[in-house]
Amino acid sequence: MLKLFYTPGTCSLASHIALEEAGASYEAQRVDFSKAEQTKPEYLAVNPKGRVPALVTDRGTLSETPAILAYVAQSFPDARLAPVADPFEFARLQSFLSYLCSTVHVAHAHARRAARWADDPAAHEAMKAKVPKNMADCFALIEGTMFTGPFAMGETYTIADPYLFTIAGWLEGDGVDPAQFPKILAHRNRMAERPAVARVLEVVRA
Repeated sequence: MLKLFYTPGTCSLASHIALEEAGASYEAQRVDFSKAEQTKPEYLAVNPKGRVPALVTDRGTLSETPAILAYVAQSFPDARLAPVADPFEFARLQSFLSYLCSTVHVAHAHARRAARWADDPAAHEAMKAKVPKNMADCFALIEGTMFTGPFAMGETYTIADPYLFTIAGWLEGDGVDPAQFPKILAHRNRMAERPAVARVLEVVRA
């Protein structure tokens, strides 16, 4: 059985939803950041990076959201969560995932994890101050050029959708009004109505 290590409020939500959408048999194990469980030897033995998500499989442990999402899609092909048979479309999907991971998530992290990039408290404040604009710029690009609708990659639901849903859920906390991105907001609302998403949110919020 697969085992997903997750923490509420983090990007692990995307992998959690993908597993549920795939109909996978898995166990979800919460990592309590408030108790710094991600820094404890027990968790570092699972994921030395000290971050979530981590997915334990029968072949070893995977980390990093794009990798886990791709693994889920390829492991459960009947769920049709990615165009795995089309190299170009699969690469296009990976491009979307990579942008969310390498650019949007990093822009968000500057508000809460500024110490990763600088030691000067003034630099921390400067990075935090840029988060609303940077996140708004990222979502303007997604809304205007990347999102085709009704799902992230077009007519078909893919692993990009739970990832976009997860990060779009951070907008208000980052000082961005999601109403300025009507397509993204409609997608977020549509995602919240999916049974798999509702089941995961019930677990995460418990």
